[in-house]
Amino acid sequence: MAEALVYLVTGGCGFIGEHIVQLLCKQDYVSEVRVFDAMASEEVKKLATGKETRDIRDYTLLLSAMRGVHVVIHTAAIVDISDTVPFQEMKTVNVAGKCFKLCGSLLLLVFIYLRGTEDTDYSGEVELPYGKTKAWAQKLVLEANGKKVSNNGGKLATCIIAPNAVYGEKSLTLKNSYISVKAKGGVLDYVEPEDTERNYIYVGNVAWMHVLAARSLQLKPDVLAGQVYYAYDDTPIRKGCLVRYELLSAMDTSVKLGSRIPYWKIWLQIYFSKIIKILLYPFWKSQPFLNLPLLNTLVTTFSYETNKAFRHFGYMPLYSWEESKRRTGSWLQHAGPMAP
Repeated sequence: MAEALVYLVTGGCGFIGEHIVQLLCKQDYVSEVRVFDAMASEEVKKLATGKETRDIRDYTLLLSAMRGVHVVIHTAAIVDISDTVPFQEMKTVNVAGKCFKLCGSLLLLVFIYLRGTEDTDYSGEVELPYGKTKAWAQKLVLEANGKKVSNNGGKLATCIIAPNAVYGEKSLTLKNSYISVKAKGGVLDYVEPEDTERNYIYVGNVAWMHVLAARSLQLKPDVLAGQVYYAYDDTPIRKGCLVRYELLSAMDTSVKLGSRIPYWKIWLQIYFSKIIKILLYPFWKSQPFLNLPLLNTLVTTFSYETNKAFRHFGYMPLYSWEESKRRTGSWLQHAGPMAP
């Protein structure tokens, strides 16, 4: 082994974090992978050399876990697109990490962004509270770049990986979509207008980009430090429902593409559900329904074309679109409504 680097992955039992841990454990330059997560995962327990089931808001424990660590990959977050978690609680978790590399999200803005790049200017509005906390965290991470490290006199190098819509094994969003489709007789209805498009990225490729960027951030800090990289692979850039349909129908041929639900109809349902929730509270706690900020995000184009990650650190997708579909479908068969 040429080097013996110690990595810490916060949120290492989460959707993206678990895939990052799996890939890190295969790298010959990594001697130890520590995981800091509030949840336990049997898969991660088998792989990680150090597993801390801890709350990232406990600053003392987090500092202890970081002793002797060379690289931190920060993926811990409360992901709440249904807007049910109190903002202050989400803020204390999602803005906690000033680490070497942050996994961000582009599903935050309501602004038409068509085939842009990392250098394209946009001024989208962050509507979801979840989005506000992630935007705040990204700002802190970029501001931390170049700051002196107190214990060794070196400088902190940071960068951000920003995926758009991520699919793959352990995706609860995709699993819930499949359950909903089967409950409707196998019909996938959608809200996206015909002329919208969005980047979908397979989780294994998002994780691979993290691993490559984290390594290159050490080797070439003058190139990567302070940069933001959009995550991408060869998943077709198209209307979101068409990607979901292809993922589900490739695994279950009974799934059929339905019709578009008009915006106004969803808008009315959102406001009726709010009224019912207010009238019946606290006697009945309704299930979270689609909210207006998320609806506005779904019906808005946000896509990009870039090769910045390839140019800066040689990233190429580890999994093809066909392999990504196969792996995702295999997992859904065991995790979805048709599972035994």
